[in-house]
Amino acid sequence: MNTPHTASDSSHVQHSGASSLLDSVLYRNAFGTPGMRQVFSDHALLQRCIEVEVALASAQARCGIVPTEAAQAIAQHARFDRLDLSKLGQETHLVGYPVLPLVHQLTEMCGPAGRFIHWGATTQDILDTAKVLQIRQALGLVRQDLMSLRQILTDLARKHRDTPMAGRTHLQQALPITFGYKAAIWLAMFDRHQERLDQLRPRVEVVSFGGAAGTLASLGEQGLVVQRALAETLGLAVPATTWHAARDAMAETVNLLALITGSLGKIAMDVMIMSSSEFGELCEPFVAGRGASSTMPQKRNPISSELISVAAKTVRQHAGLMIDAMVQDFERATGPWYAEWIALPESFQYTAGALHQAIFVLGGLIVNSERMRQNLDVSRGLIVAEAVMMKLAPAMGRQQAHDLVYEACHTVHQQGGSLSQVLATIPAVTALFDLAAIEQMTDPANYLGMAPQMVDEAIARSAQTPS
Repeated sequence: MNTPHTASDSSHVQHSGASSLLDSVLYRNAFGTPGMRQVFSDHALLQRCIEVEVALASAQARCGIVPTEAAQAIAQHARFDRLDLSKLGQETHLVGYPVLPLVHQLTEMCGPAGRFIHWGATTQDILDTAKVLQIRQALGLVRQDLMSLRQILTDLARKHRDTPMAGRTHLQQALPITFGYKAAIWLAMFDRHQERLDQLRPRVEVVSFGGAAGTLASLGEQGLVVQRALAETLGLAVPATTWHAARDAMAETVNLLALITGSLGKIAMDVMIMSSSEFGELCEPFVAGRGASSTMPQKRNPISSELISVAAKTVRQHAGLMIDAMVQDFERATGPWYAEWIALPESFQYTAGALHQAIFVLGGLIVNSERMRQNLDVSRGLIVAEAVMMKLAPAMGRQQAHDLVYEACHTVHQQGGSLSQVLATIPAVTALFDLAAIEQMTDPANYLGMAPQMVDEAIARSAQTPS
């Protein structure tokens, strides 16, 4: 099993001036993954921009707009490894966008053919389409992790289908459930998230090519033909209209990530509370030194769950930022677009990091079924007061049964003993049930409702989710 604290990039960095958590040598593998960092690296963004420019020239050559020889030359000579990154950085700071400085360098490196680069396009066409290509790759990584997580949760639910534990509402013991039932609830959430992801992809994996104001006026009657050819070259869909200032798909993408990390945060919350000393029902996988304290040698802190919780909070904030960035002026916005440059890559990286931590935690989760049973007995049978009431109700009526059991519970609280012991002293109860029957109906393991059957249904439905 890969442990999150030993994940590393292919290259070692001896000294780092990184100021971002996601680029920090100390923290980057706690909150992200090498694979997702690579998708959203400067290298990857520039490579995607070059890919779009090359695809545009190729599409326009097929449409007879630029010479075929020029498109071939652009494909041959427009290469990332020939870029002057220092100069590109300086000019990007000056211009405010990397595309114009990039086009300058590509034009120079392609010689005479360079005059056909960026024909009829605008900066946002190139950057938006490049980001769509990044999103397509990133969603593929997220989907892979969702599938791995769903398999782990399926196994947990099946293994603990009948493992009784206390169900809790308002942090108080409510009724008995099984740990498999809890895992099945988790599983169903991620089944839905995978469905959402698959439904999102056709809406977001769409080419952006509209020219200066989105009307493709510079290409005349061939504008839409080129747009379709570009989309086909890149394997993207064709939009109904230009989406320069219609950012709903981008916002939906980050809000999906917020839903995914929100569910991960819910699981992390359960694990953190259930692994507390007083509960002792769960524990994150043991790895020597993991979650250790500098002063308390006995500590095994739920570090991965804590990291998941923080990632979930961060992505939720970015989701709100993306909704805010949808409010754009006219056909090209004055500034909200920049917010996406922050929220999109960071949200994907925090999501990937949280999924990685969750796969680690749940894949090696230590389940203490004996402690779960002990905690079920903490209430001395009161957790199944409803069960007793429902057994008595047919003979004496629901309200009278409720009042009788209420008084019995009060006696347990005030005088001690167990619910079964108190019930055994009440003539109205002993007239209907012998001691063995009283013990049976006050055993929490006998009042699981349909929890095991719901586990079966969740597993069956999950198996039907497309892989």
